[in-house]
Amino acid sequence: MTAITIPLDVAAAEERLLRYLAIEGQSGQEKAIAEAIAKDLQAIGVPASGIRYDAVHTKITLPTQTGNLYADLPGTRSGPRILFSTHMDVVPVCAGAKPKREGGRIVSDGKTGLGGDNRTGCAVLVTLVETLLKNKLPHPPITLLFTVREESGLQGAQAIDPADLKGAAMCFNVDAQVPADFVTGAVGAETFEAHIHGKAAHAGVAPEKGISSTLVAALAIAEVRREGWFGKVVRPEGHGTSNIGIFGGKNNTAAGDATNVVTDYVYLKGETRSPDAAFAAANTDAYRTALQRAAAAVTDADGEPARVEFSGKAQYPSFNIPDDAPAVVHARRAAEALGMTPTTVFSNGGLDANWLVQHGVPTITLGAGQHQIHTINEFVDLAQYADGCRLAVMLATLEA
Repeated sequence: MTAITIPLDVAAAEERLLRYLAIEGQSGQEKAIAEAIAKDLQAIGVPASGIRYDAVHTKITLPTQTGNLYADLPGTRSGPRILFSTHMDVVPVCAGAKPKREGGRIVSDGKTGLGGDNRTGCAVLVTLVETLLKNKLPHPPITLLFTVREESGLQGAQAIDPADLKGAAMCFNVDAQVPADFVTGAVGAETFEAHIHGKAAHAGVAPEKGISSTLVAALAIAEVRREGWFGKVVRPEGHGTSNIGIFGGKNNTAAGDATNVVTDYVYLKGETRSPDAAFAAANTDAYRTALQRAAAAVTDADGEPARVEFSGKAQYPSFNIPDDAPAVVHARRAAEALGMTPTTVFSNGGLDANWLVQHGVPTITLGAGQHQIHTINEFVDLAQYADGCRLAVMLATLEA
């Protein structure tokens, strides 16, 4: 079978990506990139009436400049609506990124991350629209979704009103590496935090009068690891991962004030992940139990124990779309039409897809060349980026 050729303006697509990579926009600060995307969409022919924002920024508890951005394209042929999604925010290591072309890649100057996660997705979606309109390619009704605060816990996708998705039958989320390695499932996650209250005392003169919050935390974490609930977790009843990501003090300061004072307060924040929500919750409970046990064991000379305040909650749900689902079949057909070899994979990371599926839209995540994300070694493979653009066009135009 001869692969179909997509009329892609590669130079324009690469120029667009370079511009987007240079725009600041950490989680909650997406206004500038949203405005750039909206301006580009209008420049390539999307009327202002087809561009809209929702109000998720009023629902998110953290300061957020803008809501999710949407663009709606009326269909030029019949067919169910297709949703294309991506997120606009980047992680803090990408602040001040100075993207440059280096051979077949776009890289940073080596001092920051690049922001390919997920400015590649933003550029792919705008390039998709440019290609459709410029070449008058027939397509069903399409909605584009550019979310906020993905990197801070999928908050923009979580807060969506499903009515804003306009009854889309399937979604293709651009947020991965290799274009035809389709992410059809991902773990769910819980977050937890613990406030450990001890008692200060002079660590050299009378340490027995103190209650060490540091010791409580250390004993609890050691127990969790010993019982098989820390890091990569594989148990008869399920599998997943867990981690303590923050071990600190009050107001983002260090735990403790001086080496000669028994630490009276420690703050812990962590996460658990699993394909099985019940197993993730059980993993969270293992931390709760270990902390309570450690608090009871660490006392002062009078027998007064430490005290722990613990809370845990689900952060995002897991999902797993079967290979014979219409969205997966459509994705496979599109990739094969371009001469690609599609595969399906399950991710151990959270995606906007976790919430889009929960909102009722089967969502497949595809790649566009982002590599070594969240590091100063991040780069975008330009050949894969172009293939991601072509695949998006094929997904939009291939008849069911």
